[in-house]
Amino acid sequence: MSAVRPLILVVDDEENIRFLVTSALGLAGMETVVATSGQEALAQHALRRPDAIVLDIMLPDLDGFAVLRRLRADGDDTPIIFLTAREAISDRVRGLSDGGDDYLVKPFDVAELVARVRLRLRGSGQEGSRNRLRVADLELDTELHTVVRNSGRIFLSPTEFKLLNLLMVNSGRVLSRSQILDHVWSYDAEVDPSVVDTYISYLRKKVDIIEPRLIHTIRGVGFTLRVES
Repeated sequence: MSAVRPLILVVDDEENIRFLVTSALGLAGMETVVATSGQEALAQHALRRPDAIVLDIMLPDLDGFAVLRRLRADGDDTPIIFLTAREAISDRVRGLSDGGDDYLVKPFDVAELVARVRLRLRGSGQEGSRNRLRVADLELDTELHTVVRNSGRIFLSPTEFKLLNLLMVNSGRVLSRSQILDHVWSYDAEVDPSVVDTYISYLRKKVDIIEPRLIHTIRGVGFTLRVES
């Protein structure tokens, strides 16, 4: 997959939160890299030089405040958005006073998080203008809302487009039905889980009519989009 997109470092030791945040940011046109501890966050920052950081406070080893202090002490001004369960006013004041750029409390709304990240990217001049994803000969452009494979245009419904976008953002990763439901059908408790299988079938009839087949079922787990070796 290739794309020219802002890179966001997501730091959280809870797998479900990492998945929720990375998928939301990916669907919004951003690339993500993750870390599960404070030390790993500093290492990933040094290696990848992200455009912004979404940072939990309660982490193994170094907490989020310590990560912030180390970065700012080194003169680094990467925008940092705290995303944490710590809701005390004293924690908010501490995070912002020490050099944090924003503070969002869990549970959170993913649309608000995306909006806050975009705001910080605009402020630092790092917001990308295009989002184009490619896997093999399949290309999706969220700005133009187009899908092309083997130079041929594919016309998708809004839900099909959103599902394909999620699969391409997570190319190579197996997504469960519940994860797909959460992100494509916006946490609607009334939706029957079988709708995922129905829309995967719709996509296959439009996207996978030529080789190589890209959409795969992992029995008992979920679905993935990738080129099989």
